[in-house]
Formats: sequence, structure tokens, C-alpha cells
Amino acid sequence: MSVLAAIIVLGILIVVHELGHFGAARFQGIRVNKFSIGFGPALFKYDGKETEYALRIIPLGGYVGFPDDDPDSNIPLDDPNLLRNRPVLDRAIVISAGVIANLIFAYFLLIGQCLTVGIQDITYQPGVLIPQILTEVQSAAATAGLQNGDVVLAINNQVFAADETSMESLRKTIQDSPNQSLNFTVKRGEDTFNVDITPELGDNGKGKIGVMLAPNGELIKRRPRDIIEAFTVGAQQFERYTKLTVQGFGQLVTNFQESAKQVAGPIAIVAVGAELAKNDIGNLFQFGALISINLAVINILPLPALDGGQLAFLLVEGIFGKPLPNKLQEGIMQTGLVLLLGLGIFLILRDTANLAFFQQLFPQ
Repeated sequence: MSVLAAIIVLGILIVVHELGHFGAARFQGIRVNKFSIGFGPALFKYDGKETEYALRIIPLGGYVGFPDDDPDSNIPLDDPNLLRNRPVLDRAIVISAGVIANLIFAYFLLIGQCLTVGIQDITYQPGVLIPQILTEVQSAAATAGLQNGDVVLAINNQVFAADETSMESLRKTIQDSPNQSLNFTVKRGEDTFNVDITPELGDNGKGKIGVMLAPNGELIKRRPRDIIEAFTVGAQQFERYTKLTVQGFGQLVTNFQESAKQVAGPIAIVAVGAELAKNDIGNLFQFGALISINLAVINILPLPALDGGQLAFLLVEGIFGKPLPNKLQEGIMQTGLVLLLGLGIFLILRDTANLAFFQQLFPQ
């Protein structure tokens, strides 16, 4: 059931994105002849008065089709309601509406989480929690004997108080001290001890010791005081998740070799969503918001076959007063679509192979 719930969430996000394009076109009186969720052969079709609605077999996105691109369309080429005959601004609104729809939907998901599941708070305690030691490579923390669940109380007698700034302060101290010995005061259960750890120099030029960090405290959930607080907290969470998403894509550009390993496909995303839903079905609000924001950021990138690529074509047209030749645009978009589908298939195969079920069937 948790896997099905995660799949449904992803399907809803795709529908929301395509409804953004569809609604923006219809609102402006622009003709739309196809609304499709997925690619490839159709599993289900419905012919409306003007638009064909379809659910297709490959669930890697969807598309809104316009009669401009349909050679069998009987609509005159000079029809003012064809997308290509509209001003650049009208077309830009249609193309960007999917991204806008995903962002708005993410915001209201977070508000919905506040109103139904509650607002998540932390009762802070002194120090910073280490929930996990990274052991893929023998890290400085593992070598020093740190363990999952340890709490760092201080570094070089700099005490970490019971507040939300402690985790970032610890991270900054480690990152600013590559190849410098630091004296950690660590609490493990009822025992407190000191250990010297020297952060290693990372690929980004910053220090690292190979640990995950988390606030030290107990998570609690409470009802919002009023609707205004729900909207306010939702906005704060939306801003935070958007910043983290943009920073993540920035790291993909600046540190591609390390960051590319963390790129997930549909299978891995569903697996994460299912795990979250299994622990608490309310987590699907947050999961949906995060994925919706990621879809928006991905789609706005100026890459072929994405909304950002089409906006780039419109920008060229707006600057130079005429569009790129149709054959050139079609060639770029088709190449981009093939590469995008190829990447999607690769990620599906890779993530499927990494599932625990397959790891048990084919142990290394």
C-alpha cells in the first residue's frame, strides 16, 4: 500500500504539471488537441469535444499537444488561436505554467501538512546528533571510533547550545578546518569523552569527517494556532526546500562527479516515498512537496525537451524578432527527448538493481 501511495503521489504531480500547461492555454483561448499522462502506446483514451485525453504506458512524464504540430489537423494555419500564432508572452505563459503549477501545489501541500498532520517542532537539547557514520570509505570519524547515535557537545571547548544554530556551527567548523586536528567532546549514552579528529580535505576544498548531522532533540507535532500560522510555516518550509533543491542542482554543476551518484530515478523515488509512507502516511505531504519542487526546478532548466528549453527558444525569438527554423528546433527537441528517455531508462534499471529485493536475489 505504501508503494502504491508513493506512485499515486508521483502521478498526481505529473497531472498537476500538465494541467498547468493545459489550463494556461485554455484560459487564453489557445487550441489544445491532446492531453497525455505518460508516453508510448495508450492504455486509455477519451475523445473530448476538442481534446484527446490519454493515459500511456511509459510513466516518465506527460505532455500537452497542440494542433500546430498535428499534420492531420484541419484547422487553418492562420487561425489566431493556434499557439504559434500567439505573441511570445502568451506562449511563454503556457510553457512556464507547468512549473508554476508544481510550485503552487508544493506550497499548498505543505500548508495541508500543517493543517492535518501538524507542525513539526524540535525540543532542542545541547549538542549535535550524529545519526549515521559514513562507512563507504574509512572516514576520519570512523577511524576515530565515533558511532551512530553519538552527540557532539563541543569542539575545542566551543560548546554547542540547545538551539537550531548548533548543527550549522558544527558543520562550518569542520568545513573550515581541513587537515587540522580538532578536539571533540562526545556524549555516548551516559558517558562523555574527548577524541581528536582531523577533517580530511574534500573535493570541494572543505573539510569533512564522513558523518551525517542532525539536530539533537525530540521531534514533536502540534496543531497550528490558526490558519495564518499554517500559511506562514508552509511558506517557510517552501522557501527552505526550494533553496535546498536549487543548491543541490548547483552542486551537480560544480561537483558533478560526486553529486551525479546521488541522482535518483522514478524507482528510487518511489522506494523513498514508500518508506516514508510506511513510517507515517502523513510524510507523503512532505514527500510530494519536495518532488514537486524538484520537478519545477528540473523543468525550468534550459535543456532540450524541457520547458526551459522551449523558453530559451522563445527568448531567442524575442531578442532577434524571429524564431529559429522549425527543422532546427524539432531536431534539438527530438534529440533532447531521446536523451531524456534514455537517462530515465538508465536510472530505472540502476535503481531497480539497487533495491534490497534484487540485492538479495543477486548478492555481490
